[in-house]
Amino acid sequence: MTTRDQPQISDGVPDTLKKASGFTWRILVLLAGFGVFVLALNAIFPVVFALFFAMLVAAWTQPVMNLFHRLLPKVLSMLLALLLIGSFILGILFIVIRSSVDEGPKLLESLTAGLNEIEKWLQNGPLNLSDESLSNLLSQAQSWGETAAKGIAVGLLDSLSSIGTLVIAGSVFLFGVIFFLLTPNRIWDWFVSWLPKEVAESVNVSGRIAWGSISGYTRGIVVIAFADAVLVFIGLLILQVPLAPALAAVVFLGAFIPVIGAPIATFFAAVVALAERGPLIALLVVILTVIVGSFDGDVLQPLVMGKAVNLHPLAIILAIAAGSIALGIVGALIAVPIAGAVYGVAKYLTGRDPEHSYPPTHPFIPSQSP
Repeated sequence: MTTRDQPQISDGVPDTLKKASGFTWRILVLLAGFGVFVLALNAIFPVVFALFFAMLVAAWTQPVMNLFHRLLPKVLSMLLALLLIGSFILGILFIVIRSSVDEGPKLLESLTAGLNEIEKWLQNGPLNLSDESLSNLLSQAQSWGETAAKGIAVGLLDSLSSIGTLVIAGSVFLFGVIFFLLTPNRIWDWFVSWLPKEVAESVNVSGRIAWGSISGYTRGIVVIAFADAVLVFIGLLILQVPLAPALAAVVFLGAFIPVIGAPIATFFAAVVALAERGPLIALLVVILTVIVGSFDGDVLQPLVMGKAVNLHPLAIILAIAAGSIALGIVGALIAVPIAGAVYGVAKYLTGRDPEHSYPPTHPFIPSQSP
């Protein structure tokens, strides 16, 4: 009798349970490794964040630099591109800050009046909330807002508590931007060259997929945020809602958090419209929010970002929630590009990426460009 024909001795444990337990302990090992990795990054968070932000700035600057490089030397092209991008960022910040300073008091007054109108409706409208119930609801909302604001403030103060840490992070950011623009392929090829040959090509492709996702999202979100702000600004002008520039600036900043950022920011416009122009105009502003959100999700994001972040809206919301819990407002801003990069790499490693075959059929070959 051959070994194959011998009866198998059962230990009484179903095969399904064995497979489930094997899958579970492997997941636990991966989560433990990921936890150690996160703790290590958290220990040097200012440096990691500076390096990541340098990558984002390089992603914004690279197309402009390549355009200049057709006529000018590479270093001069980089300096001109950084000057142009920096001027654009400072210009946007100037407009936002100036709108906030000039119209901030009036905006706060209108928001307060609008919230008072909503409070009266909650008491006298169909919901008919009692004073006690409404007070409890408002207290909970105020407590949540104060907790969120304190968390953001404490996180920022902790990150900037040391002048030495700030100097180090700033130096990492500056040199990171320079070398990411001048020698990106050389840096990446050097890193991959230290890996074992059997995994080098897989890591190389995975890294380039992740970078394509992050850079594509980073460039696209600026265009989308600007388009959302312009559309809302035009809509508010048509509806004759006061403080349109300041409200459009709020929408621009909110749009950097996909799916939920712009609608939440536009809610403030609806509150201002309720206070200044009445319920009908406020309802039209809500309809404007739905129209702009639909145009954003159905037209702008597929057109501008393409395959950079091909995530379901629910996955985006979950990523934003997880990022905000872990790192506050910074986590909410960077959660979606990181989630898109992880999803793209996962598709490749599971053989579901039609553009990249896995496992790779050729060895890693360093790029020849600097």
